[in-house]
Amino acid sequence: MNVEHAKYFIREFSSHITNINRALKNIKSNIMANFIQTNVKIIIISANNVASSLDLQEIEKYVKSTLCTVADQIDSPRLPQSKSYLKIVSIPYLSEVSNFCLSSDKVEKILKTNHIFNDIVLTSKSRVIKISPKSDMSIVWINIWDTQNRSKAKTIINKRFNISSFIMTVHGANMNPGVSLCKNC
Repeated sequence: MNVEHAKYFIREFSSHITNINRALKNIKSNIMANFIQTNVKIIIISANNVASSLDLQEIEKYVKSTLCTVADQIDSPRLPQSKSYLKIVSIPYLSEVSNFCLSSDKVEKILKTNHIFNDIVLTSKSRVIKISPKSDMSIVWINIWDTQNRSKAKTIINKRFNISSFIMTVHGANMNPGVSLCKNC
């Protein structure tokens, strides 16, 4: 939402807290909203516990009904997220069919077509690193948005998937700042 609507919403924060808590109580939720703050175009509603998807839907319904003139400009609420770092090994650097090198755009297409990556959202472009100058294999580093307990990463770590006749494996990785340290890059 824009800055003006965020400021408008925060002006009456005490009544919004009361109304949000009433709506949550009506759906028999165990959480309560504690306070509201803004960060430029974002409204942050803090609660006493982790909200469920039903709780988030109820909060979204209240905020959109309050700001009905801009309801279509309001993004869906979401819980705080963190990043998880993964690498995909045994992925061919050159395509068998077209002899084109693997790029981050092609990696994104591969991830979108594979069912194990259905709920995965990349935080940045993937990085493709050739294993060695003479090798035709590569490692792909991906960073994903995840929950704070890494539940999305845990579901796909050590999973295998196919591209043509090649079998790739997803592994966990340490945080990588994005600076290539490989002398081949």
